[in-house]
Amino acid sequence: MTATPVRHDPPHLRPATRTDPCARARDWSEIQERMLVPLYEAVYERLDVGPATRLLGLGCGSGLALLMAASRGATVTGVDSVHPERLALARQRLREEAREAAPDAAETHATRARAAARVVQGTPRDTVDAQSPAYTLVTAFEPVGCRAGDGEGLAELLASATPLAVRGTPVVLAGWGPPERCATSAVLRVAAKLADPLRRAGGWRPARRDDLEEVAQRAGLRPDGSGRVACPFGYADVASAVRGLLSTGLFDAAVTATDQAQVDKELTEALHPFRWRNGTVWMPNVFRYLIARVP
Repeated sequence: MTATPVRHDPPHLRPATRTDPCARARDWSEIQERMLVPLYEAVYERLDVGPATRLLGLGCGSGLALLMAASRGATVTGVDSVHPERLALARQRLREEAREAAPDAAETHATRARAAARVVQGTPRDTVDAQSPAYTLVTAFEPVGCRAGDGEGLAELLASATPLAVRGTPVVLAGWGPPERCATSAVLRVAAKLADPLRRAGGWRPARRDDLEEVAQRAGLRPDGSGRVACPFGYADVASAVRGLLSTGLFDAAVTATDQAQVDKELTEALHPFRWRNGTVWMPNVFRYLIARVP
């Protein structure tokens, strides 16, 4: 009897392991999103975000940055067309915060802001109508420069958002700092290594010095200051770290090129140098933000 040959598809034709998008969104919301809280706080403090602020959050994810701005009294609107599962969590989170604040709390700017907060699935244009006042702050907190080609997409999104803002409105872009200042870069290189030959289709790459300025220039914005913020990534254990990092989507191309088990294995191994004796994982990082202005 002649044996049937076994077919071995090349890596770029292998199907990615199916991942529950709702579970990934919860991992982002419960584990990973909080790592950027120092960035949100630094930007809001520098720009004096408060009751006079009307904020548009691009790629708002599960809404933590919106909630923090609303707690300062800002009127917030989030928009996202890429992550509907995260957006559903943002709606739930904002609704629950408004419900908890409302019953016995005195009427304050923060209470009213939380009650008025909203998120929209679609484009920036979908957030406004003829009666909507113009925005006075636009944020794009999802880090730029970690995927090949992500800057072009963000520039187009910003170009569609800036006509909805007052002239001179600050627009905030965020990105990873220098790789040598970001311990997580050593772990993310696993994504780049395993994603080859799919590196051009969404795999991770190290941040470049002028990534944010290039995006601002493409969007027709005028740079007006920048800053750096320490954003350490801390996890209860290695399993939580793996779940949190996978929720970013930066390993998707690696999973497609290999398989989920291989990515999990190599990611776990890469995390070991950052594991403390008590089992926690700690990776110091620096993130950079750019403030540009609507012309």
